[in-house]
Amino acid sequence: MDFSRSGNNNKPPIIIFRNELLPYSETFIPNQVNSLSNYDPYYVGTKLIDNPQLDRAKVIVPFQGKSRIYRQLFTRTGYIWQGWLNRIKKIDAKLIHAHFGIDGVLALPLAQKTGLPLLVTFHGYDVTSQDCSKYVPGWNYQTYEKGRQLLFDKAQSFIAVSNFIRDRLIAKGCPAEKIIVHYIGIDTVKFKPDPTVKRKPVVLFVGRLTEKKGCEYLIRAMARVQSVMPEVKLVIIGDGHLRQELEQLAAKLLLSYSFLGAQPPEIVKTWMNQSRLLAVPSVTATTGDTEGAPMVVLEAQAMGLPVVGSIHAGIPELLLEGETGLLARERDWKNIAEHILYIIKNDNFRHKLSHQGQERVNTSFNLHTQTQALEKIYDSLIVREKEQTNTSLTFSEQLI
Repeated sequence: MDFSRSGNNNKPPIIIFRNELLPYSETFIPNQVNSLSNYDPYYVGTKLIDNPQLDRAKVIVPFQGKSRIYRQLFTRTGYIWQGWLNRIKKIDAKLIHAHFGIDGVLALPLAQKTGLPLLVTFHGYDVTSQDCSKYVPGWNYQTYEKGRQLLFDKAQSFIAVSNFIRDRLIAKGCPAEKIIVHYIGIDTVKFKPDPTVKRKPVVLFVGRLTEKKGCEYLIRAMARVQSVMPEVKLVIIGDGHLRQELEQLAAKLLLSYSFLGAQPPEIVKTWMNQSRLLAVPSVTATTGDTEGAPMVVLEAQAMGLPVVGSIHAGIPELLLEGETGLLARERDWKNIAEHILYIIKNDNFRHKLSHQGQERVNTSFNLHTQTQALEKIYDSLIVREKEQTNTSLTFSEQLI
């Protein structure tokens, strides 16, 4: 396929870099990309996952049959296969935007080979975890830490998805002046409740079943809730290595629950529309891994669903205590249970949280508005790079 400006020729092309294109849990990336109005995005990575959210015509990975060896060379040594590089250069991109710190490190040789400015979004584990090897096979923390320091020095700018992540980046050695706090935002047209649907006594959890998601503490909290209100059901959407352990705990403690596994966005939205509240009991994992700014908090509020969250990472930036939800201390399942019971028992308070949550997402976390702000970040980086190039050329000409 010829990638020579094969997209919209009236818009400058940019590269969205993610080494694996694209895990199903990362719907926030294509949602953001699809809302761009002034740029023509192409996805670049080394491994293609069969994800229907991606336009295959706009994806550039090494040729089939060669991808494995070139993927290993690229991730381990930074070597870029010339055929892959030529295809990338044909689109005449103006900027590379990498998602996650590890992918930023991987994209750095590509940025240097193409001469493009590099913008990297840090989302959470990439600046909080003490063991990143489980996220990218073949990497260990020391390797990533060394590459991350080089990335801080060489990349043009960084996006932190919350002020919490910004502080962590600075603590790791990232220059503060290079960091921009930017919330991705929610499509408030897509995430809009159907008022004709009657809500059921359901507490909803949506997320991967890993330690930092804190589902164990929600199950313990729901045991107390059900001792008072046995009609309240826990519905868990998501999958992960802790699923069997959590199912065993639920079977031991709970009267009514369902594990639905991973579900497509439309099914998640349906459950958000019929539940009474969403619980986000996230905790700091033993590895140090934390959330950044979990999008499910904003999706729920956009759907008129009050949130019971934990005082953890960027959650208090998304959820206003007493206005759009309630906050509990990490691992404090008794406090979580108290909050759940209070919201379910008090319809007037729940309706207040619902209304104010929708209003706040519409005004402060609207995907369209946030993407316009992102495009201004792109604009400034491209202009700055052009100015620096022109200054360099002028200086060179003076030497002749």
